[in-house]
Amino acid sequence: MAQTLAQKLIARAAGRSSVAPGEIVNCKVDLAMFHDSSGPRRLKPMLEELGAQIWDKSRVVLVMDHYVPERDDESRQIVRLARNWARQQNLPHVYDSQGICHVVVPQHGHIRPGMFCVGGDSHSPTGGAFGAYMFGIGSTEMLGVVVTGEIWLRVPHTLQMHWRGQLQTGVTAKDMMLHMLGRFGMNGGQYQAVEFCGSAVQALAMQERMTLSNMSAELGAQVGLIAPDATTAAWLKAAGAESSEADGWHTDDGAAVTRHDFEASSLPPYVAAPHSPANAAAVGSYAGTRVDVAYIGACTGAKLDDLRAAAMVLRGKRVAAGVRLMVAPASQQDQAAAEGEGVLQVLLDAGAELLPTTCGACAGYGATIGDDTTVISSTARNFKGRMGSATAQVYLASPYTVAASALRGVISDPREVLA
Repeated sequence: MAQTLAQKLIARAAGRSSVAPGEIVNCKVDLAMFHDSSGPRRLKPMLEELGAQIWDKSRVVLVMDHYVPERDDESRQIVRLARNWARQQNLPHVYDSQGICHVVVPQHGHIRPGMFCVGGDSHSPTGGAFGAYMFGIGSTEMLGVVVTGEIWLRVPHTLQMHWRGQLQTGVTAKDMMLHMLGRFGMNGGQYQAVEFCGSAVQALAMQERMTLSNMSAELGAQVGLIAPDATTAAWLKAAGAESSEADGWHTDDGAAVTRHDFEASSLPPYVAAPHSPANAAAVGSYAGTRVDVAYIGACTGAKLDDLRAAAMVLRGKRVAAGVRLMVAPASQQDQAAAEGEGVLQVLLDAGAELLPTTCGACAGYGATIGDDTTVISSTARNFKGRMGSATAQVYLASPYTVAASALRGVISDPREVLA
């Protein structure tokens, strides 16, 4: 039976040779990830009430990224609880203030092709960029996983997003995703396995692939998968996680999928208007809209490749008067690399304000957005009030577009600046 990539990954976790869409199967979990917001403060009391233990501590990863650096008593209590619990449990994989979980976890070699993983965060599908089945779950489901090492699911149908051609300079995976959201809406992939493929996807660097898989959550999908290849293998080797299991993790010819075709070469930069990522249209639709704040941050917009993109636009220039450019690198590793390459200095010279390598304003914490502020942001979501004030107007775009808009003071097409 021809199988999709999603079916193969689920079948392996279920101990089966094959599975069919609609089947309910029980799967063994290879990795459970949670952070300071979703993890210990919720799991600790439930585990204690049950008198239960973690099934396999080597398969658990805890990341402190939402409430750090601690700014008030509530955040101090949450982070202190997480740190104390991690010490009590003697957890071997704890990343405290090292960056955003969806970036830190793969950077430390925890995700490899063929794995079946869960995460206590809605953007956990990021792991799909590595050919792993990874999806977000709530605290009660996570309790079951942490105690038993297993979880059930219904095998999803696969939506195959096939991108041919090559992206123009200044156009990114973020633009691809905003285009798909504008076309299909936020429920367009509801409980589906979305698979990204085609020459344009294969040409993407690993961090760009991570952006695609991450934002499959905005489509309502359970996972966002990309078949592993040489690009994946090179990343894994650099992360100290070489895998011999990359072969075979792809969708078979003749497998049942719903295919949608896209042309990358004609795709313009995209922008999503308030208050939904699905309010997306070509940048020209919003060109000239004045901005007060340009935010380069989050797991979809502040990785090393994203910082490099912003620096390409801003090198030797200054942001427009009255515009606040906020930069929150996605991880300590990416910030150090950006500093070593001179990328970070370019951003600082352009007038950027450097923020901690955490979820920050994307999760409504830290340097949040004030009243009646117009923001262009590289984050994944622009829901009303998410980044701070409910009166703020947040537009989503790629780091190229955010940087170009900061430079001109209005929403702008980065291709004009790069030219």
